[in-house]
Amino acid sequence: MSFWEVFLPALLRGFIETLKILAIAAPISVAWGVVLGSARVYGNRFVSLLAAGIVGLFRGFPLIVTLLIIFFGLAELGIYLTPFWAAVLGFILCSGAYQSEYVRGAIRSVDVGQSLAARALGMSKTQELLYVILPQALRRALPGISNEIIYMIKYSSLAYIVGVVEMFSVSKHFNSLYFRPIEIFFTVAIIYLAMTTSATISFKLLESKLRIPGLEVEV
Repeated sequence: MSFWEVFLPALLRGFIETLKILAIAAPISVAWGVVLGSARVYGNRFVSLLAAGIVGLFRGFPLIVTLLIIFFGLAELGIYLTPFWAAVLGFILCSGAYQSEYVRGAIRSVDVGQSLAARALGMSKTQELLYVILPQALRRALPGISNEIIYMIKYSSLAYIVGVVEMFSVSKHFNSLYFRPIEIFFTVAIIYLAMTTSATISFKLLESKLRIPGLEVEV
């Protein structure tokens, strides 16, 4: 069998593994970012400080260190995760921490008058957040969130460090066997480029769909 007949099926399996990681980690990281960002603005002092501590911790750790701690460090405490779930958890925690900052900034950018109006209507703090503030804040945070998801697509390649057989892991393995770096890594680079381009276009369409006429900032 030729090199390509062996490499491409293995790369396809790695691609599917990458997609599985992203399909789980991306939406959950967005939800986690919303929870953390909201907690920092609307939580009591303890909740706000706790959320700030979590954000500071996972923004401060390099992703590769976080992955190693989750996979090897937790095992020392008797908590065993498969490579796949260790990678997913690491991406969620790190990406969610960054996304929470976009959400927090977007929440604070909503005019305070809307908050006062919600309370004048008898809404609780939770209702105000869910029905008045977040729908507007998430529209404003979407460019930052989409940027972070695109970063996640690229740094999903770090999942190999804990043993996930995803695209980059397959590429490294085949390069060590055949030493054809141009063909191997250029092929993988094209796939990552296609993924990030597709995500960029999708988020642009979503931003257009969610845009509120009259509230855009003209540049």
